[in-house]
Amino acid sequence: MIGIDGFGWVERFTNGPKAQQYNRVIDKVRPDEIVTSVVVLYEIYRKIKQVKGEALALEAVASLTETKIVGIDQTLVLEAADYSLSHQLHFADALIYATSRHFDAKLYTSDEDLKGLKDVIFV
Repeated sequence: MIGIDGFGWVERFTNGPKAQQYNRVIDKVRPDEIVTSVVVLYEIYRKIKQVKGEALALEAVASLTETKIVGIDQTLVLEAADYSLSHQLHFADALIYATSRHFDAKLYTSDEDLKGLKDVIFV
């Protein structure tokens, strides 16, 4: 299992400078082997709608529904709070990180706030 945070998906869907690196990672696994926090859905929709429009944003979210979408529950919220306290993470980053850790997934990101954490692959 792997996780891709919002940075990675935005790169992929907007053909950003790191798109090829993320594409190689994403294309090596089946969609159901990618865990996706609902927070990532929010980030993707918001960012892509802002820069590319609503139609592309909805297409991006639709393609993410092929991955394992993970909702917010009490367990993940408490795990995220612990990660937030121990690593000084904001809520969204803590929840995305907690989701990946909960599923023993490597998290691929370009977010400096997550760099250096256990099982985070910085792209």
